[in-house]
Amino acid sequence: MSVLRPDLKIIADNVAPGSRVLDVGCGDGELMAALRDRALVDARGMELDSLNVAECVARGLSVIQGDADADLGYYPDASVDYAILSQTLQTTKRPDLVLDELLRIGRKAFVSFPNFAHWRVRLSLLWHGKMPVTRLLPVAWYETPNIHHVTVSDFRDLVAAKGLRLEGAWYLSGDRVISDTAANWRAEHAVFLLSR
Repeated sequence: MSVLRPDLKIIADNVAPGSRVLDVGCGDGELMAALRDRALVDARGMELDSLNVAECVARGLSVIQGDADADLGYYPDASVDYAILSQTLQTTKRPDLVLDELLRIGRKAFVSFPNFAHWRVRLSLLWHGKMPVTRLLPVAWYETPNIHHVTVSDFRDLVAAKGLRLEGAWYLSGDRVISDTAANWRAEHAVFLLSR
């Protein structure tokens, strides 16, 4: 059994066994397979990349090819317990609207993203004057799928502006969970659990 990426492990550890899940931007299905195999979760996925869709299907996962910006409207209200958007928010055209859709489809939503305000990113930008290339932002600005560089503080502000309930928040430095103290500065990655 493969070891999950740290943000996916946090999500997997906090999804109730037997739940219904929609993983939007599910990639190769790593999280869905873990949820299915470890917690008997009814996991479904949506993925833009056709090669990833084929890999998911080869794993026996229920995945459709679709775009989070355009295709979430086809899912019925409250059709899953959890809607998951892991490392995908920053690639969407309208993250605020995608978040609305997640919480329309799911009773709760997990959202994770690389924190663009991490001190190494800030230092790289300050020191070199260029968009940084880091472990979580591993490609040059012109080839990145990221179109919105979100920070922990930006996301917290969006959650507050939408009047959403923050049910949980985890911050990662490297592969370990850290406290929320100065998370906007210290966290390389954030995971939020939200509800209405």
